[in-house]
Amino acid sequence: MAYTLYFNDLTKLKMKLLPHGMFGALILIGVGCTPDSKSQRQDGNHDQILAAARDVIQSVGKCALITIDENGQPQARTMDPFLPEDDFTIWLATNPKSRKVSHIKNNSSVTLYYADKNDNGYVSVYGVAELVTDQQEKDKRWKEEWKKFYPDRSGSYLLIKVIPSRIEVINYSRDLNGNSETWQPAVVFFN
Repeated sequence: MAYTLYFNDLTKLKMKLLPHGMFGALILIGVGCTPDSKSQRQDGNHDQILAAARDVIQSVGKCALITIDENGQPQARTMDPFLPEDDFTIWLATNPKSRKVSHIKNNSSVTLYYADKNDNGYVSVYGVAELVTDQQEKDKRWKEEWKKFYPDRSGSYLLIKVIPSRIEVINYSRDLNGNSETWQPAVVFFN
């Protein structure tokens, strides 16, 4: 399958997928990325898209974490994530006995979905989740308001680290409205 990427100057770049859908070691900064189809240009670049994503994420606070259960059914729940790091890694916390932990152990592919409460847009973060039990990391990311949920800081909670593979962003206040024909949002791929 070949992808056509459209950049601000309408330069087209076609690439062939490698096995397993990988693009090699490239970081693709594409807007209006669609599989071999005509796509209208979406104004924006890597930094603008990520800034627009951060705006939505900061305004929302909460997100939905979507995992896949043992039957292949997506499962969503509301979470209280940390803000994204510079590389857009996102951390969350949970009870080690929760269903989401067993889902992640069986299938580490997850989606985080942030919907702007003022209908200004949304952000979808697609990536791989890692379960982190390192006590130093847990102490570093501890929130005091969690005491009632996790009375034993060493054993009653663990961290979920989401490493993004791509994000999709709609942010109307920043004119990231998506493709007018296909509604494809602005996309940033991570390696």
